[in-house]
Amino acid sequence: MADEKTDNTVYIGKKPTMNYVLAVATQFNSGSAEIIIKARGKSISKAVDVAEIVRNRFIQDAKVNDIQITTEVLENDDGKSSNVSSIEIFLKM
Repeated sequence: MADEKTDNTVYIGKKPTMNYVLAVATQFNSGSAEIIIKARGKSISKAVDVAEIVRNRFIQDAKVNDIQITTEVLENDDGKSSNVSSIEIFLKM
């Protein structure tokens, strides 16, 4: 199931917020019924901003279907592990 939803996933990183907003809006306009916005660590607040801007300014019919939060354990370059928070926001038409 995860493989077929990869096309509908927008990963939030260091680009400007509006780049991700346009990516989500483009996905909806191309016929996708559900978009997943994923982010980790410091990008989580940007992911929330993207979801809210899409819902309030671009596609008012979009609804937050689900929000999932987890903690991922990542290994650093020096071999130590660290916990990183992550979020998935499911927007649906």
